[in-house]
Amino acid sequence: MGVKGFVEGGIASIVAGCSTHPLDLLKVRMQLQGESLPAPAPAAAAHGLRPALAFHSPAISAAHIHVPHAAAPPFSVGARIVRAEGMAALFSGVSATVLRQTLYSTTRMGLYDILKKKWSDPRTNTLPLSRKITAGLVAGAIGAMVGNPADVAMVRMQADGRLPAHQRRNYRSVVDAIASMSKQEGVASLWRGSSLTVNRAMVVTASQLATYDQVKEAILESGAMRDGLGTHVAASFAAGFVAAVASNPIDVIKTRVMNMKVEPGQAPPYAGALDCAVKTIRAEGPMALYKGFIPTISRQGPFTVVLFVTLEQVRKILKDF
Repeated sequence: MGVKGFVEGGIASIVAGCSTHPLDLLKVRMQLQGESLPAPAPAAAAHGLRPALAFHSPAISAAHIHVPHAAAPPFSVGARIVRAEGMAALFSGVSATVLRQTLYSTTRMGLYDILKKKWSDPRTNTLPLSRKITAGLVAGAIGAMVGNPADVAMVRMQADGRLPAHQRRNYRSVVDAIASMSKQEGVASLWRGSSLTVNRAMVVTASQLATYDQVKEAILESGAMRDGLGTHVAASFAAGFVAAVASNPIDVIKTRVMNMKVEPGQAPPYAGALDCAVKTIRAEGPMALYKGFIPTISRQGPFTVVLFVTLEQVRKILKDF
């Protein structure tokens, strides 16, 4: 029973993650808007400036010029990525997504299924909302710790295209990303931002899985719809919306901490999650914590629908196993 829950959840998560990967990439790029990029090398910076900004005075160097990043809408960000990096760039880091879903989502979905069955009332086969939330918190925390290396690699691979060409990491795959981070920054870098990953995973898993189960049960008990595709889609959209609202602020900070470039001998841009949150709010305002919310909800909705619809179908296929 336990292994089956992991397999079902893993298959559904990988399908959902790959099908919505471009939306996740847009979310990451938008969450990094407004964040200062590393100072470019003088030669590269001068080459990249438009004539109006190409000062020739020796007292002013291109590295000291700060051009603010105006927030752009999702479609504009997507079009800019395609123009600058090609259509394939929308799937940058997809190998990391597959590994992340294999590690993180398979673990959280399987553990949640085990806890839900273990804690359900044997007479009514029901579980109170409080216990569903607790099961989600526990499953999310353990899944996040297991999947954090793939999460860091995915964020970096998705964000790489926004850096100047000479500063890009240019990871060839998720394996190359993890190996390079371990060699250049130490094995501990694979768990950079892990506290944020755990917090986000706990919030997402508890809100997403508990909301889905609760809304699905409410729909079936009310008799509004029978147990079928319509019910699964409605419950999925509700779960996706709740998860997006609850997790976006943590997600923004997580993305920035994981993506920060730490130069040897220099202090990192952020001392930790709290420092990142304070600097982000001071520089960009409180609503910066909801940057990327449109692509987040645009991704979380379809992701959750694909996740649970696929999960229900996989359960039907594997019901006799």
